Amino acid sequence: MHEGQPAPTYPATLSEVAKLAGVSVSTASKAINGRGDVSEETRRRVVETADRIGFTPNQLARSLLAGRTGTVGLLTSDLEGRFVLPILMGAEDAFGAGQVNVFLCDARGDAIREQHQLKALLNRRVDGIIVVGRQTDPRPSLGHGLPVPVVYAYAPSEDPEDVSLTPDNEAGGRLAIEHLIACGRSRIGHITGDPSYAAAQDRAIGIRQALGAAGLELQGEPMFSEWSERWGRDATAMLLERHPDVDAIACGSDQIARGVLDTLRDLGRRVPEDVAVIGYDNWEVLTTNARPELTSIDANLQQLGRESARALFQAMGPDPAQGTDGIRHLPVRLVIRGSTIARR
Repeated sequence: MHEGQPAPTYPATLSEVAKLAGVSVSTASKAINGRGDVSEETRRRVVETADRIGFTPNQLARSLLAGRTGTVGLLTSDLEGRFVLPILMGAEDAFGAGQVNVFLCDARGDAIREQHQLKALLNRRVDGIIVVGRQTDPRPSLGHGLPVPVVYAYAPSEDPEDVSLTPDNEAGGRLAIEHLIACGRSRIGHITGDPSYAAAQDRAIGIRQALGAAGLELQGEPMFSEWSERWGRDATAMLLERHPDVDAIACGSDQIARGVLDTLRDLGRRVPEDVAVIGYDNWEVLTTNARPELTSIDANLQQLGRESARALFQAMGPDPAQGTDGIRHLPVRLVIRGSTIARR
């Protein structure tokens, strides 16, 4: 906008922001949504332009949905799952900000039911669909013959041409080990869950990468079995029998970590003075009620849901960005509690 040019008195649109800032609609959308693939200079120019003409982030969804039904579908395979719910909450938050109606369908892990729910959503003429998986293993694509865009959350699509968002479990494994090493630990064991889960394998890869980068080796092989406190208790006893000088244990889940804490206490090992313990998932019902409270890796699932909604908005927009297909691995974060650093 040239100096002295009055701001429009009617509701501003995303197209106006883009035109006045000298960028495409998709770039304006990414800048306003805080996407990382926009330069700081461009982002600042877009945001300043939006502020000047009175465009708010809530209007982003409305402007992208102009001429559409204003409805989206959330198709999940495990509505009761503790990983799925925060993703759905995050997505609904993002949709709600733009006054978008959401239809939620639960396929309960059944492929036939999923096809039935998909047809029901298309019959309602939804403008787009987010498919939320129950675990991070790749899942079959819904295909490219659908009349609306689809984004896959948590469980990525097997088709590299689809848009998929999933937590970076390898980075989570590295983050756990880097924290333990920073706490002065060097003899680290790894107890994790079902080896058929991509999450278990990816976290184990990240753990070995971080140990190798520090010139360390894992104490024994990764111990795979079930995602349970019982396995955590049994595996800890075996690990300490084989490697009695272990000074830290990285766990594949918070449930396993709770079992690890039980056996360490039974064997007279102090946590974290003798052995530091770190979990995964940051399931607060477990982490904050553990003795001591459990350090854990948080997958930022609500943020994953919000980013999935933004990716769907972008795919629904008038100028979808090129090169946004494939899997995006979103950052995880470390939540430090008393199981790795003693509280004073």
